[in-house]
Amino acid sequence: MTNVLFDAPGPVARRNSLIASIAGGIAILGGLVWIFFTLNAPRGDLPGYFDPSRWDVFADPTVWRYIFVAGVWGTLRAALTAAVFAVALGIVFSLLRSARTSWIRIPTAIVLEFVRGMPVLLMMLFILLVLNTGSFWAVVAALTLYNGALIGEALRAGLASLPKGQREAGLSLGMRPMQSKMLIEFPQAFRQMLPIIIAQLVVLLKDTSLGYIVGYVELLRVNMNQLASFYGNYYLFSFFIVTLVLYLAMNLSLSWIARWVSRRTASKTGRPTPNPDEENEELLKGIAKANAESRQTGQGSI
Repeated sequence: MTNVLFDAPGPVARRNSLIASIAGGIAILGGLVWIFFTLNAPRGDLPGYFDPSRWDVFADPTVWRYIFVAGVWGTLRAALTAAVFAVALGIVFSLLRSARTSWIRIPTAIVLEFVRGMPVLLMMLFILLVLNTGSFWAVVAALTLYNGALIGEALRAGLASLPKGQREAGLSLGMRPMQSKMLIEFPQAFRQMLPIIIAQLVVLLKDTSLGYIVGYVELLRVNMNQLASFYGNYYLFSFFIVTLVLYLAMNLSLSWIARWVSRRTASKTGRPTPNPDEENEELLKGIAKANAESRQTGQGSI
């Protein structure tokens, strides 16, 4: 109760907060108006970027059809395929990384550290040039390896954060250690870390734009390379704005799903809904606990 009283803002603090919010809103609005008029100003013989003549290309339904069929679907196809494989690989990594056998645990830790430290773009280029897989599978494989490693560590932290009584209850019922982990511990850890996993999938979706470098036909390549080259640089800014809006729509939709899942998970477990900072803090605590237990049992740390 004392903390609530001290944390509650008084009348002066509420008034100052309101004034700061209004001033910030006016400053942001003024900045947006300045940007609009600056971009809309004529540039020599060329009209401004928001002139209707720079946007008339979008009156053609063929342009929108190509953007969604080739661009948006290409991005979603790579993201969905990589997401499925990344979650599956993360489950495998979490089980191997938490194994009690050193000859399984230590090589897995080395592989995880290597994958997490390697840039995704270099992974795509390596897979494309060395394995000759094609641009689509180079993008999918690189995103699967990198995000699978992160999801695996998140799941391992979720396993480490569970009360020890969960494992002991399974063993007391006659289950083997692996049965207790798969049937009792792992489902709880997966549900606990599901908002963090979905948040990582947002990063995966954004990283599909790196496929532009390896020649994969996704939203960025379709709009900023193919269509911009076909219609000319006159429409380059227009295609950039459309690309930005579509990426924001996809990423914000997935972020909304992550928040919804977080609220659902919190309501089922009786915990308050955490914000992103609290989710990251919970993950760090789980990793720290996993490292502490690893040192006690002779395992390596994350």
